[in-house]
Formats: sequence, C-alpha cells, structure tokens
Amino acid sequence: MEDNLSWLQNLLETEFKESSVKVEDLTGTKDHLEIFITSPDFLGKTLIQQHRMVMEVLKAPLSERIHAVKINTKTP
Repeated sequence: MEDNLSWLQNLLETEFKESSVKVEDLTGTKDHLEIFITSPDFLGKTLIQQHRMVMEVLKAPLSERIHAVKINTKTP
C-alpha cells in the first residue's frame, strides 16, 4: 500500500487542480499529518470554507487511513 503522505498528496492534487500541496508527517507514524495547500479554488472563500473544502475530500481517508490532520490553506 502506498504511504499516506504520497497517497494523500496525489488525492489533493487531483481534487484541487493547479494547486501546490505538501503533506508532512507530524509524529513518524504517517497517520498524524499536516497539509499545506495553496489553491486558486480558495479565492473568495473564508478560511473556514477553505478548510471545509479540504475536509470534504478527506472524509473517507480520515475514517480509514488517517488519525489526525492539521490543515493550512492559502490562496495564490
């Protein structure tokens, strides 16, 4: 199975086109992650709306592969 970092980065890059995505392991277990994503999809959205967009993509992975995630979103 592909590790969570690569798998999640690919998932987010597919969902958020023309985005910069970086996923980091916070604890060494590859199930507590920090996500940095800069996307034009976030333009005009509040920070809460941006995080909700990301969480919608993460809904299934959070229940299956990932224990905790910290999200950092930005617009270009």
